[in-house]
Amino acid sequence: MFDFVDSDWFVIGLEIVFVILISYDIKKYLETQKKEYIFNVVLTLGFAIWTLLPFYTSYFGWETVQKTEMLQVCKDANNTELCNCIDESIFKEYTNAEYLKLDKSETTFKEFLQETKEGCLDDSWF
Repeated sequence: MFDFVDSDWFVIGLEIVFVILISYDIKKYLETQKKEYIFNVVLTLGFAIWTLLPFYTSYFGWETVQKTEMLQVCKDANNTELCNCIDESIFKEYTNAEYLKLDKSETTFKEFLQETKEGCLDDSWF
C-alpha cells in the first residue's frame, strides 16, 4: 500500500526535512544561546539516524561485485525490468550475508518474493 516509502525520492525528501529542522535549530541556538535548541538538534539527529538507517541497508550490505553477480543471474529471464525490481527489493531487504544464509525454499521468502513481484507489476500510485 505504501510503496512510495521504498522509493529513493522519499528518502531524499526525509533527508531534506531533517536538514531543514537541524539548520533551523542551529540558527535559533546561535541567535538565543538557549541549550534547548542543542537538545533539539541532538534529538533530530538521533531520530534521523533511527529513521533513515533501514533505507541504507542496500548500501551497507552489498558490494558492487556482489550486486552485479546477482543481476547477471537474473538477466536470463524474459522480463528484465521485473527482474531488476525484484533484485532491488532483495538488496533493500537483506544484506549479502543474510541472503546467502537464507533458505530460498522457506515460505517467508517465497511470500516476500510474491509480494515483491506483485508490487513490481502493479502500476498504481500507491
